[in-house]
Amino acid sequence: MATKKQFNSFEEMLTGSDVPVLVDFYAEWCGPCQLMARELEQVNAQMQGRLQVVKIDTDNYPDIATQYHVNALPTLVLFKNGQPVERIEGAMRANELLQKLQAFV
Repeated sequence: MATKKQFNSFEEMLTGSDVPVLVDFYAEWCGPCQLMARELEQVNAQMQGRLQVVKIDTDNYPDIATQYHVNALPTLVLFKNGQPVERIEGAMRANELLQKLQAFV
């Protein structure tokens, strides 16, 4: 389960993490995003301590979505040391996502 935390800035959250950060850019009205939420819970449980999963609602934070060129939902961006290293657009199963992430964690 994702934990809600407050940060002064998105960048502070990314650079302050000791582990890679997987950001799920989503919207409440997006059907595939809702399906992806369940898959991300599985990924989060299996990668606990090695990966942090963060959800960003693009309707609430359009500037962040624009900054990272999020044009489709859901879009997952993996950040390592504050820099984007992988980008995945569209929904996928947890096992597929875990395979893609293994190279980065």
